[in-house]
Amino acid sequence: MSVMRNLLCIIAGMFFFLNTFGQATDSIAKLKEHRKVYRVNYFVEGAIIAVGMTGDLFAIPRLKSKASLSDDELLFANREQQKNLLNPIDKWALKQHPSDRALWKKLSDDGEIGIFLLPSLLMIDKNIRRDWLHLLFMYVEGHTVTFTFYNYSPLGPYFQNRYRPAVYYPQLGADAQKNSNNRNSFYSGHVASCAYSTWFMVKVYCDYHPNLGGAKYLLYLAASIPPLAIGYARVRSFDHFPSDVAVGFGLGALLGIVVPALHKVPGNKHLSVGLSTSTDEVGVSLRWKLDPQRMLTMKK
Repeated sequence: MSVMRNLLCIIAGMFFFLNTFGQATDSIAKLKEHRKVYRVNYFVEGAIIAVGMTGDLFAIPRLKSKASLSDDELLFANREQQKNLLNPIDKWALKQHPSDRALWKKLSDDGEIGIFLLPSLLMIDKNIRRDWLHLLFMYVEGHTVTFTFYNYSPLGPYFQNRYRPAVYYPQLGADAQKNSNNRNSFYSGHVASCAYSTWFMVKVYCDYHPNLGGAKYLLYLAASIPPLAIGYARVRSFDHFPSDVAVGFGLGALLGIVVPALHKVPGNKHLSVGLSTSTDEVGVSLRWKLDPQRMLTMKK
């Protein structure tokens, strides 16, 4: 993940602000009546964002410091026996024509920027627009967590050295095949970031409109289309296998749900994180409270 993506989060935040500044004309009386959906501590969230972004700056050189592939590694990877170890779905990434690679790479990079800005559409809703600063901090915080998870978790490329599909295409030339970045296939950071953006957007909208019912599932289905489209482009650009895309999508979507859920105010909050203490130990607890209305529905 690059510094540019972190900066894009800030740009997205500025978009939130400009949109809000131009449209936030509600009276003070209405603002007082407005019920907060999320609780945000700006100092805590700001610290998380600052620490996360600083950590990401140190992670980038670590990922770029991997050694280029040697001739022996390249020969070993392109043995037919090695290719047969791939699952049937991932083998699709090895059956493409390299002529369109540059186009798909550009589409995936440019498309990611557009998807980062999609949540700004939430500002069309006047109730959501009133809480723009809360949403801005939550959105940037979630992206920071997504980047940090990619850069530092055991699932990310610092601990994983899966070859990108480009390694298996001699047509690209030895220099392109041996590039050290080709060790960073698992998992797709592009897809994780995009999935977080769109699922965060839908989660926030649903929290402000709790009476959507089954329609919210259609919204989540729609939110899946942009990141999956980016995932398709990443496979076509020889940067990832379908399984890399699947993992990135799952992690990004999960964070898009969890980050807003952890910030919900007590009256609306079913998922919560707390500090548990006893005479012997101190720990963090995760609690899930079932909606009472839903319990009554289940009993009926």
